[in-house]
Amino acid sequence: MDSATAPPAVSRQAWSVLAVSTLAFTVCFMVWMMFGVIGIPLKQQLGLNATEFGLLTAMPVLSGSLVRVPLGIWTDRFGGRTVMTVLMAVTVPAVWLMAYATQYWQFLVIGLFVGLAGGSFSVGTPYVARWFPKSRQGMAMGVYGAGNSGSAVNKFLAPALLVAGGWALVPQVYAAILAGTVVLFWLFSAHDPRHLVANNVRFVDQLQALKDPRVLKYCQYYSIVFGGYVALALWMVQYYVGEYGLDIRVAALLAACFSLPGGVLRAIGGVLSDKYGAHKVTWWVMWVSWICLFLLSYPQTDFTVATVNGPQTFHLGLNVYSFTALMGVLGVAFAFGKASVFKYIGNDYPDNIGAISGIVGLAGGLGGFVLPILFGLLLDLTGLRSSAFMLLYGVVWVSLIWMYWTEVRRTDVMGPAAGRKA
Repeated sequence: MDSATAPPAVSRQAWSVLAVSTLAFTVCFMVWMMFGVIGIPLKQQLGLNATEFGLLTAMPVLSGSLVRVPLGIWTDRFGGRTVMTVLMAVTVPAVWLMAYATQYWQFLVIGLFVGLAGGSFSVGTPYVARWFPKSRQGMAMGVYGAGNSGSAVNKFLAPALLVAGGWALVPQVYAAILAGTVVLFWLFSAHDPRHLVANNVRFVDQLQALKDPRVLKYCQYYSIVFGGYVALALWMVQYYVGEYGLDIRVAALLAACFSLPGGVLRAIGGVLSDKYGAHKVTWWVMWVSWICLFLLSYPQTDFTVATVNGPQTFHLGLNVYSFTALMGVLGVAFAFGKASVFKYIGNDYPDNIGAISGIVGLAGGLGGFVLPILFGLLLDLTGLRSSAFMLLYGVVWVSLIWMYWTEVRRTDVMGPAAGRKA
């Protein structure tokens, strides 16, 4: 290969930073999603309805979302190594205390502090991106974002711990794992002063990009591909238990068929975004999501038809196998979409990745907070479990329409005149 066309070299230190940061994010995401499994016995123990259960699972997502903007900005100013280490260390005591909570309000309050782990995304994204050349940043952010697979790790590990020693064992083990991760991260990560934003840049200056309507659009995209992913990762175990009457361990295993590809394949989404561009990948992600959610929205239905042989009753609905297959496809689409949205950010805001990724991450996290509560509210109001997918279907429609009017409609498909700016 000609040296002029060869991709820029990446140092061993950069790969080490990427590897240990991805590990840290995986553990943080596992902790962040803890209520998706232990919330089920807690729902029975505390006598919660669907809305209260949704609020319980969503509390860590709320705090993890709200801290994303300041964490992204602090990462620009102080460096990802310092911010990530402090963030994980501060979260460890809250995770441990979760095992000793006994009342609903206590779980809600402690859940807010546990949720700090979710803010790790806005630390690691700009941290790892700056160790790589622009042509490889989509891959780097995609690999780091694959730490979303911590949701699947939670679904494998938490049910086993729950059966072995009750739900209280889960936060105790998770606190120990998180504490060990703090040590590993500090030992194998690195700091480069050249990656910091200049000291004369104020927080207000970094936030000026909020006036750009593109930021709001990327927030909308991310509210479905990440917010929808988080919400479904929290909701699916109890969905399987309620809809199909499965044991919690089997339900968690099947729910991982959505969570695992939804996390791991984010790296592939980053590579595809580098190769084909953020716009093309995101456009196809939205259409695939729209089709999957349309099929998932249909409730279990029995209907009677008057035939020449008399009334005949038919059943229409997804069985557990077809439902799981569709969820797997949806997980892959969300994984690609999470990476492609951040490729947009890397392209448009190379000098302000931390602040913008924090803002967009906040939007996605708030989607992950609001959606489980709305899932529970809709279930209490309608009695239809598939109403959760109906809601997501509508959110995807908004993204598709917005994307068409701001991007697709301006694409040059019939000569120069069609491509002129509106």
